[in-house]
Amino acid sequence: MTLQLQSPAFEDGARIPERYGYTEANVNPPLEITGVPDEAESLALVMDDPDAMEPAGKIWDHWIVWNIDPDSEGIPEDWDAVDAMEGRTDYGETGYGGPNPPDREHTYRFRLVALDTTLDLDPGATKDDLESVLRGHLIEDSVLEGTYTP
Repeated sequence: MTLQLQSPAFEDGARIPERYGYTEANVNPPLEITGVPDEAESLALVMDDPDAMEPAGKIWDHWIVWNIDPDSEGIPEDWDAVDAMEGRTDYGETGYGGPNPPDREHTYRFRLVALDTTLDLDPGATKDDLESVLRGHLIEDSVLEGTYTP
């Protein structure tokens, strides 16, 4: 079985419902996880916006989570990540920061990775911090994309 990340709130490549936007309810969409490899010790999730490169000059990081239990079947809407660790977004906040494109429709990536270890990172770590410790521990990954329009 292959690692899969899906959402009951939107299909891969489809529009993310408005309520998940930063200026709306700003709660994370529900996510469903299947096919976690048996050897996985933890999962990590990054949500980012590669279309922000033009207006912001960088890929904008919206959510960074690690040490998610590999037995998790999903992440509920408006998740309180008490059993995992969350990093600092480009909003300067810890936790989920929803879509908020300044100019046009953007595509958002939710990337889930299965790891062969748990990670020793401080709360509020950045995506760069996370990516630096992932090297050599990645077993498999899955990407879910959705669009959002201002």
